Amino acid sequence: MSRPVALAGAAALLLVALATAPAAHAAGQVQVKWIDPDKFADAGRGAFERERTLDALAEHLKGLGRQLPDGQTLSIEVTDLELAGELEPFGRFHQDVRVLRGRADWPRISLRYSLTDGTRTLARGDADLSDPNYLYRSLRSTRTGALAYEKRMLDDWVATLVAAPKP
Repeated sequence: MSRPVALAGAAALLLVALATAPAAHAAGQVQVKWIDPDKFADAGRGAFERERTLDALAEHLKGLGRQLPDGQTLSIEVTDLELAGELEPFGRFHQDVRVLRGRADWPRISLRYSLTDGTRTLARGDADLSDPNYLYRSLRSTRTGALAYEKRMLDDWVATLVAAPKP
């Protein structure tokens, strides 16, 4: 078989594969708004850390939009945030370190939400998320690093919200 014929055959196979492949799953979207974050119980020490924390959590929530069916929008207004652990001075220069003890230092998030499909409201309400057993539940291997416990708590909440029967 000559080279031009082989390339034409490969191109034809690629076109057939693309035409018969299932369509990519379209996802909904998540919109996040922080209500008066300067007054949050604990979003980190200082403006820089607070901004970094809020950006990371907003990105994580927006990524959870892939769990929503196409056309649905989850709008979230976060009214309070308390990160897992407590900040304590550490070392010679007393730099703050977040210490996780598994006592009364669990993550908490208070929010208002609305789940819509176009102009139709599917769910709406207030939610006070918390995970008192955050240190005693295992983390998935992909869910490690900064804000792992807060992200897991949000994952669980969005999964429950998506699975709830809609009116």
